[in-house]
Amino acid sequence: MSVQRCSWANMANPRYIDYHDTEWGRPCHDETRLFEMLNLEGAQAGLSWETILNKRENYRAAFDGWDAVKIAAYGPDKVAELLANPGIVRNRLKVAATIGNAQAYLRLLEEGGSLDSFLWAYVDGKPIVNNWPSGERPAKTALSDRLSKDLLKRGFKFVGSTIVYAYMQGIGMVDDHDPACVCRAGR
Repeated sequence: MSVQRCSWANMANPRYIDYHDTEWGRPCHDETRLFEMLNLEGAQAGLSWETILNKRENYRAAFDGWDAVKIAAYGPDKVAELLANPGIVRNRLKVAATIGNAQAYLRLLEEGGSLDSFLWAYVDGKPIVNNWPSGERPAKTALSDRLSKDLLKRGFKFVGSTIVYAYMQGIGMVDDHDPACVCRAGR
């Protein structure tokens, strides 16, 4: 018997299957992973998620395990090192955005909050389970528009509404698994 997964999950790539089965659409409250995913979704802009997923471990190593304090302090030498690293997407704007996102994240923490509490307040702490027909998910929603604008106001970069909606799916704020998918909420 074959397992029914979402139509988008690339079954030829074991990383994709694992990501689909263990992360995508599943609520995440881990601060480091929330920060990582925000930056990886931004790095994906203009590329495929598979490209980023295949480079994920390289990103973790290059960006000091997603330690925001270290990233926020990166200077020109570290930026040059990152831009020479073939294991990540070597885009100056995306590297600068990651550094800026670390700084914005630390400001959020200084205000007494957390990325977890900030994000999950948008959905009252519970994932939104959508009922889109298979393969017909929107690229963005009114909610991702609001969250995107709030992140931008707080100084985050590469957080347009389409990126933010993909982020919301990735961290489980929304469950957009196909109706017949084995990972769908309530199965």
